[in-house]
Amino acid sequence: MKIGRRWLLAMCPVALVAGFASLPLNAQTVAPSSPPAAIAIAAPAQSAPQQAYTLPPEKLAKAIALSRIRITLGIAGAVWGIVFLWLLLAARAWVAIERWTQRISGRRWVQGLEFFAAFFLVTALAGLPLDATAHHFERAYGISVQAWGSWLGDQAKALGLTLLVGAPILLLFHWIVRRWPRRYWLAAWVVTLPILAFSIFLEPLFEPIFFHFEPLQKNHAALVSELEKVAARTGTNIPPSRMVLMKASVKTNGLNAYVSGLGATKRIVVWDTTAGRIPDDEVLFIFGHESGHYVLHHIAKGFVGSAVGLLFVYWACAAFAAWLVKRFGARWIDPKPEDLIHAEPALASRTGFVVLLFAISIAGFLTEPVVNAVSRHFEHQADVYGQEAIHGIVADPEKTAVAAFNDLGAAWLEDPHPNPFLVFWLYDHPSIQQRAGFAAHYDPWAIGGHGEFFKR
Repeated sequence: MKIGRRWLLAMCPVALVAGFASLPLNAQTVAPSSPPAAIAIAAPAQSAPQQAYTLPPEKLAKAIALSRIRITLGIAGAVWGIVFLWLLLAARAWVAIERWTQRISGRRWVQGLEFFAAFFLVTALAGLPLDATAHHFERAYGISVQAWGSWLGDQAKALGLTLLVGAPILLLFHWIVRRWPRRYWLAAWVVTLPILAFSIFLEPLFEPIFFHFEPLQKNHAALVSELEKVAARTGTNIPPSRMVLMKASVKTNGLNAYVSGLGATKRIVVWDTTAGRIPDDEVLFIFGHESGHYVLHHIAKGFVGSAVGLLFVYWACAAFAAWLVKRFGARWIDPKPEDLIHAEPALASRTGFVVLLFAISIAGFLTEPVVNAVSRHFEHQADVYGQEAIHGIVADPEKTAVAAFNDLGAAWLEDPHPNPFLVFWLYDHPSIQQRAGFAAHYDPWAIGGHGEFFKR
């Protein structure tokens, strides 16, 4: 669910560096990505035909055009986010905002909440034109059916959640910088990890703010029975009471089904655009794919990998931010001259903290290819797992998987031939063409073998 994940990221900018967006908890099966790694018992992905995923000419033209628009807006958004922070630092706008909060209240913690609330509000408004442009094109190409009033309402809800949760979190991190000026990056790292874990656990509790849910069994009892077979085979232990239908059709024509939450909050979510619109066997494959993320411990592995990478990134960002303060602090922050000698006192100011966030935003952009490469590997493994999970449950797993990728790609207008460099940099899933091509040729049982993850 994209909008839910957006506010979680917004409330904690350090999550961008941690790679939280790449955690496969709620990974959409149509999101962009790169070449899947071949597994030992299957034909290499490179040998798969190049046309396993096809579109009719009219849709193909739309998919290519929309892909270019999405890529352009995605890159522009990332660059603009960095440039905007720099422009406001150079214009001393953050200094003005900090002084304004000091005039409003004499309590430091109230000043901090006001400052960081202003930070989120200003940055959200700065990104609104690009978000609105993206929504315009999604509507123009028939992906979104959400009216502008509803869309603006979702933006307001996301911003409200960000202010409610994100401002206190940044206040906490700012306090850490002030409390441990020399080793704040280590303390911030320790605090970040439980915040990320908790946000994954809580995600299903916030989803109803944006969409309506009802029991899947209410109108799709036969599908629930089939999903139970896959759940039993994969050992995901999700009963029918935690299988829900999301009313996505009021906002989108896209297809999706996913598993969200952890432990007591774990559940299967099937969009109402998916249930009944594509064959049930394809829904089973999508669910098998999502189950693979849990069974193969992708969430835990991604979390550990993010934790290790985050420790290095925090250290590097602290050093980079200190250099920025020494180089530009006199113009950006207006500190005392002696504060620029070691930089830590200047960073402890609220405007100095924005310099640190600026450094983190740059790091998030530069580390995106690494995070996406890991995600693509996990997604390929989940594709293999999903195809194996439905073996023996559906008549033809290979045909089912290829059909699912074609239906998903057509619904979201995915470009069959994306630029390889853009796949490398921006895609957190392998391309639909690569995924469908691999699925079409993955049949170890045909030669008397067995799957990579299911040995029977």
